[in-house]
Amino acid sequence: MQCCISFCISHILESQMETSLLTQLTPYFLSFLLLLLLLEQISYLKKKGSIPGPLLVFPFIGNAFSLVTNPAKFWDVQSDLAKSANTGFSANYIIGNFMIFIRDTELSHKVFANVRPDAFHLVGHPFGKKLFGEHNLIYMMGQPHKDLRRRIAPNFTHKALATYTSLQQIIIVKHLKMWEKLSSESAPNPITLRILARDMNLETSQTVFVGPYLAHEARERFKNDYNLFNVGLLKLPLDFPGTAFRNARFAVNRLVKTLAHCTKQSKEKMREGREPSCLIDYWMQETLREIAEVKATGGEELPPYSSDAEIGGYLFDFLFAAQDASTSSLLWAVTLLDSHPEVLAKVREEVTGLWSPESDRLITAEMLREMKYTAAVAREVVRFKAPATLVPHVAGEDFLLTETYTIPKGTIVFPSAYESSFQGFTEPDRFDPDRFSEERQEDVVFKRNFLAFGAGAHQCVGQRYALNHLVLFIAMFATLLDFKRHRTDGCDDITFVPTICPKDDCKVFLSKRCTRYPNLSVC
Repeated sequence: MQCCISFCISHILESQMETSLLTQLTPYFLSFLLLLLLLEQISYLKKKGSIPGPLLVFPFIGNAFSLVTNPAKFWDVQSDLAKSANTGFSANYIIGNFMIFIRDTELSHKVFANVRPDAFHLVGHPFGKKLFGEHNLIYMMGQPHKDLRRRIAPNFTHKALATYTSLQQIIIVKHLKMWEKLSSESAPNPITLRILARDMNLETSQTVFVGPYLAHEARERFKNDYNLFNVGLLKLPLDFPGTAFRNARFAVNRLVKTLAHCTKQSKEKMREGREPSCLIDYWMQETLREIAEVKATGGEELPPYSSDAEIGGYLFDFLFAAQDASTSSLLWAVTLLDSHPEVLAKVREEVTGLWSPESDRLITAEMLREMKYTAAVAREVVRFKAPATLVPHVAGEDFLLTETYTIPKGTIVFPSAYESSFQGFTEPDRFDPDRFSEERQEDVVFKRNFLAFGAGAHQCVGQRYALNHLVLFIAMFATLLDFKRHRTDGCDDITFVPTICPKDDCKVFLSKRCTRYPNLSVC
């Protein structure tokens, strides 16, 4: 009995000592934590220096919450700070990273022109390496990047683009029919175009890039995985089971494997000497020729960037670049045509003068080249609402941005293509396709401000394809359908998803404009 009592007393004393020790250590722990937070704040202020930006930031998370919950407002504030201080750039802090926002065109060009190991690394997304992996087109630089772009070039020749033009139109008409039917069934309520346009673009990208190599079941899985990827793009990089970011990362891996399998099938088809029917065929036709040349000289190793897995990764880069930016431009095209009926009338006049909407034939490459005003409208849509508003880079080393400010190593730098689009141009706040006419040629005069497709070594390699797609969509949408926006307060405000789109996701009423759609099955 005495032993039990002694044990209980001893246990109580030990517990009290542990509680007392914890109580004694708590102030030291809190002091250490406060010291770390103070050092973090001092580090931020030291990097910021005299440039505009918030004086106080939340520990570690910084202003990430406002960036995620209301990105349009976040970037507007950064722009206003840069304007008010007349510096052309401003600072902030997100997820433990110091960041610089650049609105000045010439300073943006400094970043685009210095993508190299000792200056800036293009990241495409603040946490892109975790999503896309280390080895893809976005992160390449120097000679390897030049070599890969040279191998990609055959994918965008006039012959290749003409092939894609046919594929694009078949998908566009198919979806316009679906939209018109859906609008009829939904009357008197409007339909929302964003998801519909995204689905159309995804099918277009799949068809143009890998054509016959995706079976119906594979396309459905592909669509689901790409949706997971899209959701994860705008979430915090919490890489834990069940999080949207983790789901997106795994989805990317599955997408790349699928595209690698398509690459393998294309190689087999091109070895048979058949004509290319999609982008991967044009690519593999040249790749097989290069492999044959290596073997002819006694080489045993494959040329660089020619394995199925590598090309699958690069195809995903194409998909990422084409999908959401294109969806953004299509939605803004509908919005701007609706609010500028004089522009819409001129588009319809030009298109119907070259192509009969009720014919059983496609718009040819020659017709497309003659649609100069419609092409000007497409370029003005891209200028006026640059879809990829920002192009994130990371400073590989300290970089002298101006005579008075050096960007510290490790800083995330955001050159703004959107802001540049409103600098230099005549009346830049006015939607004016005529600025790109042969008479005014503002695309030449203010070329440095037209940064929607980037600049420098990493300028978008597929910009001609992207513009062709937008021209074709505008031509067919405007001539095959009558449409009216369902306008509400703030419906045209910008929202990020992840590229910019109208806040209401573009709600419209649609009806058939022609007696019938083109019977493209006979083409």
